[in-house]
Amino acid sequence: MRALALDVGDNTIGVAVSDLLGLTAQGVETIRRTSNKNDLHRLGELIAQFEADTFVIGLPKNMDGTEGTRCDLVRKFAAKLGAAFPAVKQIFWDERLSTVAATRNLIAADLSRKKRKQVIDKMAAVYILQGWLDSRGGF
Repeated sequence: MRALALDVGDNTIGVAVSDLLGLTAQGVETIRRTSNKNDLHRLGELIAQFEADTFVIGLPKNMDGTEGTRCDLVRKFAAKLGAAFPAVKQIFWDERLSTVAATRNLIAADLSRKKRKQVIDKMAAVYILQGWLDSRGGF
């Protein structure tokens, strides 16, 4: 089974998936949010496609480690995920600086600002998932 990482934002959800061994993370896509119903439908398709049994959900904590309003919004979305996909385990992962790291990496790769904007959330999800995978040494 595989894990799907989610970088949940107001307008997009970045998605990454683990390999079958649980060692590496690959970017999948950036879902353009239109409605919770559509978001959940697409995530359901990805669960089926990758046979995922775990969500690793980025939790945007403040730099001092506290949880603010962004965390509340992510947790509310996670509650909807849990209701829609009760068999899929949820893990919250501290995503502080994941977007910063992804941006630096894309700048180093000499991607234009326009191209970075199209993939930044997917890359942040990769950083979230890879951090979680590294912390546990695979599945």
